[in-house]
Amino acid sequence: MKTGKMNILKCIAGLAMIVSMTGCGIFSKGPPPAIGPTGASAGTGGFYKDDGPGLFAPSNLEEIPDAVPKMEPLLSGPMRPYVVLGKGYAPMTRLEPYKDRGIATWYGRRYHGKPTSSGEAYDMYAMTAAHTLLPIPSYVRVTNLANKKSVVVRVNDRGPFIGNRLIDLSYTAAYKLGLATAGSGMVEVEVIIPGSPEPGKTSGASPNIAPAAVQPVAPAKPMATGFFVQLAAFSSKENADAYLQKIREQKELQGEPLQIRENAGLFRIHAGPYPSDAVARQSAERVARLLNIRPLVSAY
Repeated sequence: MKTGKMNILKCIAGLAMIVSMTGCGIFSKGPPPAIGPTGASAGTGGFYKDDGPGLFAPSNLEEIPDAVPKMEPLLSGPMRPYVVLGKGYAPMTRLEPYKDRGIATWYGRRYHGKPTSSGEAYDMYAMTAAHTLLPIPSYVRVTNLANKKSVVVRVNDRGPFIGNRLIDLSYTAAYKLGLATAGSGMVEVEVIIPGSPEPGKTSGASPNIAPAAVQPVAPAKPMATGFFVQLAAFSSKENADAYLQKIREQKELQGEPLQIRENAGLFRIHAGPYPSDAVARQSAERVARLLNIRPLVSAY
């Protein structure tokens, strides 16, 4: 009898481990297609766990411009074949024509500020997307087949890996397409090759194609040395400014020394400097509770 009970307990423990491992991977990117945190369907705007549009979404999402295609070197790392959830993927190794239709979803604040496959921080308020096969970076036009709205996004991440999803959009891209509330929808995805006529255009240079010249950025002020708390990172200066303004409106954070630091094309919101690592970590813990984010402590 003892042996039988032990075997049953071992089986239960093994099943629990399998369920736990599956749970870690099944929501690897974006909200699930059907179930929200309160049992609401995706069609009613339910979000999985702590995902969603974020606490400080810019008020001008409709005005955020589409990504502007330009020639960029393709990253070799994301070109390598890989396996996720037992399925193998062989990404494209060069930029070439591509068109497909499928389900688009979006991912939000659970991944905001975390590294993408390109190494950049994910900005849910920028016009970006994740795709399992397209080169990184690349640009695509995404069209909502239900309402014919379309946007141009920059692919800088891998995913989605659940079911038959085709593309994971940033929150802003999904919002502009009319997919944010539903959580998913059928779209057409077509690659834009910089320097070539945009898909659907018959002649002339596309107005959405910009030269590869780097856009001028205001020179950054020298940052004092010490310990800093990074609250967020954005690819857009406007989004960084909007987020910083929202933070400054928080009564509990009005005494924090906040600033935006531009580096490698990202606009990082820092608090500091602080005199020691311990003081910086105390501030990080307080900010994490107030803003529901995961700040990073670093030294310069």
